[in-house]
Amino acid sequence: MASTLSAAPARTETGSTVVRLAILDDHEVLLDTLASWIERNAPDFDLVLAASNWLDLVQSPAFPTDLVFIDLQLKEPISIEARVRTCRAAGAKVIVLSSLDTREARERASAAGAADFLSKSLPMTAVMAAARRVMGIDQLGEESTETRETVAPLEQLRPKLSPGEEEAFKLYVSGHSTIAVAQRMNVQYETAKTYLRRVREKYAKVGRPAGKKAELIRRAAEDGYLE
Repeated sequence: MASTLSAAPARTETGSTVVRLAILDDHEVLLDTLASWIERNAPDFDLVLAASNWLDLVQSPAFPTDLVFIDLQLKEPISIEARVRTCRAAGAKVIVLSSLDTREARERASAAGAADFLSKSLPMTAVMAAARRVMGIDQLGEESTETRETVAPLEQLRPKLSPGEEEAFKLYVSGHSTIAVAQRMNVQYETAKTYLRRVREKYAKVGRPAGKKAELIRRAAEDGYLE
């Protein structure tokens, strides 16, 4: 699914054209979060296209953009080399983002023509600073200490949970079984099980695995759910 967010290049208050940006990532929750962050904090970039699959990116009327962020590990059987080269041939510069930060992955992206390879462990401020270097534009002024401290790395984005999912999550990671969670919430066992499944799915969608109970407990500790 692709979302075309703007049809034409936006302009800053001074009248200068901003960089038209596209993002390709099959984690739709991550796409939404990135779009919101860029809109709030990077006025020199206009996110005109957010795509969760390859065809939606290249077939969008907004493509090509000036710059494309591409996730290295898509579920689709299209190599990173093919994706980068297609974008480059269309006139877009490419930055590859990945949770898999290995020498081989970096070399593959670079050989295909990617302008940079960034780990998702970086905070968004560092990602956008790299994007500005790639595009040859001046850095924005220094962010306030408060802003720098509150920007989470890409791989540590916190998914939005419903009240039921959050309550089930807290009970489960505090040591209760799924049956006990259902009893304490006064819901059916299958309902409690569904809440916990959705929590795992939402964490997976932002690149933070939580399939195992130990992983789920770690996510709870990272996000302040453990008292």
